[in-house]
Amino acid sequence: MAWFLYLLECSDGSVYTGIATDVQARFDKHVSGVGARYTRSRKPVRVLVSFELADRSSASRAEYWVKRLSPVDKRALGAGLRTLESVMPVPEPVATGETQEETDGS
Repeated sequence: MAWFLYLLECSDGSVYTGIATDVQARFDKHVSGVGARYTRSRKPVRVLVSFELADRSSASRAEYWVKRLSPVDKRALGAGLRTLESVMPVPEPVATGETQEETDGS
């Protein structure tokens, strides 16, 4: 099942970041006041952007990194001036399992 990372523009100019399987349904919940506590006092105005991810784990990982961005960087992400990949850390190379001794022949 696909999950989405989404950014909402709120009435006070802030940007809210969340994850959901149905962005429109989640936006409607935020607007009606039964979404996150943050959006109850800062009513959402519109969805800035949403990104489809493979699963909840991927969406949660992306949310973790996006929430650490400044509001300016979140807006740049929403405007397409930054990519989601540019926000995420570069993955570590996968070890082959060989040690230096094994490759030296020692």
